[in-house]
Amino acid sequence: MPVLTVSQARARRHRRVRRKIFGTAERPRLVVFRSNQGIQAQLVDDAEAKTLASAGHTQLKKTFKGTKSAQAAEVGKLLAANAKKAGIETVVFDRGGYLFHGRVKALADAAREEGLRF
Repeated sequence: MPVLTVSQARARRHRRVRRKIFGTAERPRLVVFRSNQGIQAQLVDDAEAKTLASAGHTQLKKTFKGTKSAQAAEVGKLLAANAKKAGIETVVFDRGGYLFHGRVKALADAAREEGLRF
């Protein structure tokens, strides 16, 4: 049995997660992308293949100082605010094959605190 690389393992986890979840207009999919520099999230309606709201580390103020986990929490708050503007309250969480730990968990917790339900 071959040993998987980190990216192959993430792709396998992502395929497994995506088989089970689907975003609709009433309950879109909250997609997370994590890079070495920052984190991005968007709400996607899979039925129409449209992005309804999004937020990313590039939208934070230039004066923001903090750890990557703090950055992820701010992105989660920003995404929740953008979702409220779009009239979205409930979502389906798609962790993108990443483990629900660290920055991904910080983003999810911050979005929940700001009113998103998932």
